[in-house]
Amino acid sequence: MEVNLRGVTVVLGWCLCFVFGFASCRSGERLQDFGEREGLLSYVESDAVSPAAPQPVLVGLTLIEGAAAKGAVCLDGTLPGYHLHPGSGSGANSWLVHLEGGGWCNTVRNCVYRKTTRRGSSKFMEKQLPFTGILSNKPEENPDFFNWNRVKIRYCDGASFNGAGQDEAAKLYFRGQQIWLAAIDELMSKGMKNADQALLSGCSAGGLASILHCDEFGSLFPKTTKVKCLSDAGMFLDAVDVSGGRALRNMFNGVVTLQDVKENLPSTCTSHLDPTSCFFPQNLVANIKTPLFLLNAAYDAWQVQESLAPRSADPQGTWSECKMNHERCNSSQIEFFQDFRNQMLEAVHTFSRSDQNGLFINSCFAHCQSERQDTWFASDSPLIGNKGVAESVGDWFFDRETVKAIDCAYPCDKTCHNLDFTR
Repeated sequence: MEVNLRGVTVVLGWCLCFVFGFASCRSGERLQDFGEREGLLSYVESDAVSPAAPQPVLVGLTLIEGAAAKGAVCLDGTLPGYHLHPGSGSGANSWLVHLEGGGWCNTVRNCVYRKTTRRGSSKFMEKQLPFTGILSNKPEENPDFFNWNRVKIRYCDGASFNGAGQDEAAKLYFRGQQIWLAAIDELMSKGMKNADQALLSGCSAGGLASILHCDEFGSLFPKTTKVKCLSDAGMFLDAVDVSGGRALRNMFNGVVTLQDVKENLPSTCTSHLDPTSCFFPQNLVANIKTPLFLLNAAYDAWQVQESLAPRSADPQGTWSECKMNHERCNSSQIEFFQDFRNQMLEAVHTFSRSDQNGLFINSCFAHCQSERQDTWFASDSPLIGNKGVAESVGDWFFDRETVKAIDCAYPCDKTCHNLDFTR
């Protein structure tokens, strides 16, 4: 399969089976697991670099020595890690901490497969990663954060840095919360404790993690430090799928139960809702005290494929063409997506009333827009009005102006970088 990204074509097939270790590829079947599909989209969104583009800085992997003693290990028991590119000049005391995405694992079987990939073991992680988009070190690519200390914390637990416990029989370690704490301790010891300003961000499952850990991150610093959070493609909705079921709720319930996530969820939510409901951002964002920015596509490509129209909800494949390319959808299918957009706007309604919070919800079929250079800051980046993603986030973080940008409904936006999985 090839995915076209505004002139950058990425070939996806058996090579992805090799890269990600997808269990479903062994029999040549289509990718079925939520985490596997998330891995594919994450690859497409953040790792594909145009040959014509300036080459990004490559940042080495650092394993957290001593993490195991704190119980902070990946699914397979290996050490967790991060990539740090130090700040300079005016950004020497500013910190951007970005949480990697990559789906979840909701069953022992899925987690066992996951620990044979970079999503569950540092043995398989890249030794270097390109820093693009919000992580770029070039002012022409990342005008507000280019000279900050920029960190990408690797994701190897399968529960948005939020799990606890283990499965001894399967030799699985669910230590997302401990990984988060060990990584933060390490960064504080490397100078983050002296930060003048700090931003916690994340994409997809990492975007959910940035919501879950936002207030925890804010509490690390004195009140004199400017601290905010950014969630990119992290607004996963508890939505009804095309069969009338709730595919994502079933998935999240497995994650929360298997990885004992309950104890790490905010008590402001668990005091009146079940733990699975408290893994959904729509039940969390209005109660977060630290300033938070939600960057999301109204027709999030991952949710379209794996929450709204997964194969389990569409066994006859009625939605197959539509979910691979929105231009192949019929009017009733587009209407279904419009209802999903309405649910998202309703989910952020109370959140948006706070002056300290920010929004950029564009009417695109995309996923993770802060990591890719073409969607973060480029000559043809997506716009709402006349303002792009990077400028909007910067204006909000530095209090240059209030940002509550909500796009008109599809198909009004002609600046989108929509994902097309059919080319």
